[in-house]
Amino acid sequence: MGACTDLDETVYSGLTDETIDVNDPEVVGYMMGEALAQFRFLYWGWNGYFDVMEECSDIYMTPKRLGVGWGDLYIPMHKHSWNSTQGHIDALWNYAYVGIGYANKTLDVLPETGPEQAQMRFIRALNYYVLLDAFRNVPLETTQDTEPGYLPEQADAQEIFDFCVSELNAIKDDLGTEKVFGYANRFAADMALAKLYLNYNAYFGTNDNSYYTLALAEVNDVIENGGYSLAPNYLDNFKVDIDGSPEVIFAIPLDHTNASHNYLVNKCLVGAGAAAYGYNGSPWNGSCAVPQFIDTYEEGDMRLGYTWAGGVQHFATEDADGNTIPQSGDPIPFGTDDWAGEGYLNYSRNVHSIDNPGAYQQEGYRFVKSEIEAGDYGTYGNDVAFFRLADAMFIKAECLLRLGQDEQTAADLITEVRSRSFDSAQGAVRTVADLKGGSIYDYGHREYTSEGFANYDPASYIVTIEGGDDIELGGLLDDLAWEFAGEHHRRQDLVRFKMSDGRNVFNGKSWFCKDATTETHWDYFPIPKAALDANISLVQNDGYQGATN
Repeated sequence: MGACTDLDETVYSGLTDETIDVNDPEVVGYMMGEALAQFRFLYWGWNGYFDVMEECSDIYMTPKRLGVGWGDLYIPMHKHSWNSTQGHIDALWNYAYVGIGYANKTLDVLPETGPEQAQMRFIRALNYYVLLDAFRNVPLETTQDTEPGYLPEQADAQEIFDFCVSELNAIKDDLGTEKVFGYANRFAADMALAKLYLNYNAYFGTNDNSYYTLALAEVNDVIENGGYSLAPNYLDNFKVDIDGSPEVIFAIPLDHTNASHNYLVNKCLVGAGAAAYGYNGSPWNGSCAVPQFIDTYEEGDMRLGYTWAGGVQHFATEDADGNTIPQSGDPIPFGTDDWAGEGYLNYSRNVHSIDNPGAYQQEGYRFVKSEIEAGDYGTYGNDVAFFRLADAMFIKAECLLRLGQDEQTAADLITEVRSRSFDSAQGAVRTVADLKGGSIYDYGHREYTSEGFANYDPASYIVTIEGGDDIELGGLLDDLAWEFAGEHHRRQDLVRFKMSDGRNVFNGKSWFCKDATTETHWDYFPIPKAALDANISLVQNDGYQGATN
């Protein structure tokens, strides 16, 4: 009773709306920078957008690693059995709304026109595009000027879609056409609009070809007026620094010192495998390719080697100028789970299972498309090509094929993109029949439940035969996978492409340890439980526990 009861204190370091001038140009500049930075966190924060778009796909997975002890978090992503506590959706939701909050805060004080407000409206619309694609029904907030105790309410997916379209069209002129690395111009807005239109029917369960016409108009503006060109080398788009690539339309800049996020080098490689690239870090041994996808690559397609490390791994060496040459030296000794019996690190195409028993240490080809820099840097400072010209060309080809227009032009566009990645001109050619035919992906459940790194007991092999002949535009879906593996594409593409029975590939096909289903709520994610607990006005998405319907 005799203790002090006056708990007021004088705060000298606290910055609040009451203690700072939010109209100060320096403060506004800081908040604009934070709005842009949050999208970087959204993409490469732990369990970020990369994982959300790739871990649930038929290309890439993170199995439970036997003898290593991690990977359980990713099993529901692979099997499509996630719920509202899945860590990936928490990260996506939180980073998107923090970014939207910073954008709204700046827009509350910026002039209504001009390049600065256009940049903020673009990044806000891009966040809402991500939220629409992932969750469909989300709160639509356009200001931070709210009353105390205010709780955001959900808008339906159509309202979010319409908002994004309206915003992106409104700011095109203010964005201009100048190319400034890391900032949007009108062609970045074109690409965001094209993505929205391209996926409209998947979002709303419709069959309206007019949206393909709209998407086509957007990418035609990019292709005809943007001044972009395909990079001479495929891997130019995935180097540490990509601001020299003529193909990149909108990038997320990273820097090892000031904005270090891309952790793929550690997530994918075996520890000893770092030596193949002169990397001095300690990889964790996790993610790898789905074996069925590796089998789809065509003979002569150099993207297989560009994207995945497979087989015996070799030490990096240095040339006379001190440049690191990956995979150029002697084989790397490695004895754990030596399935080949050679005593070398040897990534096997085969993987036992996602969790039953899991994957042994050398199992699975490793994703290496993002350049691994020697020394301490690895992939941690690598820029992200969020939109690039090849994507615009593929969208144009897809729209033409879906509309039944200029189909040879569509085939020519895909051939042009492929031409830099094949060892012969003939090998790069894709015909209309190729693109409109079925997929060559050998869909079906595939896993070995036998124990032992060298034991692929046929009696333990779980297999269903589904194939890909029944996928509409299946050849184009294959080409999308080969060109854009690991580029936040695959989940969206699998949801958009359909089978002859009307189901989409995302639900209707099995691969590795993921089984086909007739349920459609897996097309989107549940509202995170943490968000529901914090806001009683939010309603869970249909199909998930707690939904009202």
